[in-house]
Amino acid sequence: MEKIRVRPAELADMARLTEIYNYYIVNTPVTFDVEPYTVERRETWFEQFGVVGRYRLLVAEGDVGVVGYAGTMRWRPKAAYDTTVETTIYCAPEAVGKGIGRRLYAELFEALRGEDIHRYVAGYTLPNPATAVLHERFGFKVVGVFSEVGRKFGKYWDVCWMERAA
Repeated sequence: MEKIRVRPAELADMARLTEIYNYYIVNTPVTFDVEPYTVERRETWFEQFGVVGRYRLLVAEGDVGVVGYAGTMRWRPKAAYDTTVETTIYCAPEAVGKGIGRRLYAELFEALRGEDIHRYVAGYTLPNPATAVLHERFGFKVVGVFSEVGRKFGKYWDVCWMERAA
């Protein structure tokens, strides 16, 4: 089995992070973005993350380079929401099902221990049993499903929302 190292993301990772995310834009309903990103456009997204603080981005790196990433972002822009963060996680298609997401989340939540975070929230397109299991494994509980809130590939999709205490 390939040895995986988890580390903070760097600007030099942007091409690969963009490639991984664009795969999901083009091929799946997992994200409701519909147009692929350029690396330059994706850099604005990257700027929200730090090596300390609530908003982090970690990458999983193997022999072939970056194979996944996980992070936390601001959930809503109003100040009272600041201690709630939204999680994001994506693995390269060839890395799915190899435990990389589990490893990324474990290290992300450990890195964030002690930060001023009260709640983690996660939303994902249904159906997505693998994502449901991953989040449940880390203590997330379903709080609701928004029905038909996104339209992609000529179809409406539901989104499940989960939360967990920090």
